[in-house]
Amino acid sequence: MAQRTSDNVFSGRRPSGAGDLSVETHGIAPIPEAHRYGTAGRLFTVWFAPQVNMTGVFTGTLAIVLGLGFWLGLLAMVIGTVLGALVVGYLSTWGPRTGAGQLPNARMAFGGTVVVPAALQWVSSVAWDALVGLFGGEALSALLGIPFWSGVLIVLGVQGVVGFFGYELIHRLQAVLTVVLFVTFVVFAVKLVGGHEIAVPATAAGADLVGAFVLEVTIAFSLSISWATYAADFSRYLPAGVSARRVFAFTTAGLAAGYVFVQGVGIAAASVVGEHTVEGVRAVMGGGVIGGLALLVIAVASIGSGVMNDYSGSLALQTIGVRVRRPLSSIIVTVLAFMLILWLHAADTATRFTDVLLLISYWIPAFVAVVVIDWRIRSKGRPTVDPGSETTTGRDGLAALVVFLAAYAVAVPFMNTSLIQGPVAMAWHGADIAYFVNGLVAAALYGGYRALSRRGR
Repeated sequence: MAQRTSDNVFSGRRPSGAGDLSVETHGIAPIPEAHRYGTAGRLFTVWFAPQVNMTGVFTGTLAIVLGLGFWLGLLAMVIGTVLGALVVGYLSTWGPRTGAGQLPNARMAFGGTVVVPAALQWVSSVAWDALVGLFGGEALSALLGIPFWSGVLIVLGVQGVVGFFGYELIHRLQAVLTVVLFVTFVVFAVKLVGGHEIAVPATAAGADLVGAFVLEVTIAFSLSISWATYAADFSRYLPAGVSARRVFAFTTAGLAAGYVFVQGVGIAAASVVGEHTVEGVRAVMGGGVIGGLALLVIAVASIGSGVMNDYSGSLALQTIGVRVRRPLSSIIVTVLAFMLILWLHAADTATRFTDVLLLISYWIPAFVAVVVIDWRIRSKGRPTVDPGSETTTGRDGLAALVVFLAAYAVAVPFMNTSLIQGPVAMAWHGADIAYFVNGLVAAALYGGYRALSRRGR
């Protein structure tokens, strides 16, 4: 009976096809092939729209704050963004092959120890909800003349409803927002070009400039690779026979295009936007209807990004083993995000923003390395894999966790935040390569372990 209850919680009602906007109660259980639908093309909009928000704009301004200037800042941002998007694109191809989300798929590598990365993913979902909801709340507060916390409640309330309905409504919302947000931010960019200096020169020099360039690559990389633990969540309903190349291409293109577009606007707008992002937008767009519409779009954009966090957070919570229905667990993420937003807004937003952005994602490259190596071994020669029938020995699961933790520990000296200033990063003039160290160390350790294990068997 206990098993049956668990199954009822982790499965449930699924959308029957495109346009079915009824509540999705289905959780982490793999989607049966008979219930799959859709095309790879819809992945472009579901990954483009969530990136076009003021979080991306604010991240873009950091390139100027670091002293890189426009062109070097843009180059560093593109490099980091594309590297992260390639990872997400690859992981997205697992959805059609397994019918399961990213964290449930990770159980194949981690076994029972998957609760550790699942818990981190759940916390990350709350953190990202807060980072994007912060700007949405500020926009509504400025637009309606209401207290900040009231604006946040409205934004989170709307996105909570969308997250409650689930997969199909999220895909439909992002398709609409792709058009709306692209047009709005193009207008914003045009106004910037018309009245403000764009190609500002670098203010850093020598080793400091190199360190700042590397740090900006890392910041952009952290932004795009943060979606790696969500990747298969939004492709799991696609039929198993869908082209893996198309899934990879549309996911990678949507994510990279969205981030490059909006962070490019941020780099260009740094002198206007700066710390006071929402006020900067209103200053550029002007008052009246246009300015008000811009603020409204900022709020809507934060909703488009936040629903992704709510949805993936709900799957992560179930992966931990919490037997809560997916719609309810998405609401839990939203409520906790409200409290974190108030903390972010209470002091130096720029510092806290950067710290949260980096710290909530440092572990992801090691996670990716472990699950990819396991996947390459496990799926070789098999067009589909059923995560529910795969076995993982206790030793393999423990090894995955040990590697995961060890790689993070090795990466600490390379970190550069106001909370953790690693000696290597400081010696390298602030250059933060912790993400890359984290992933490479995990790949070497776990790859070596699996090679020796297979030889021993």
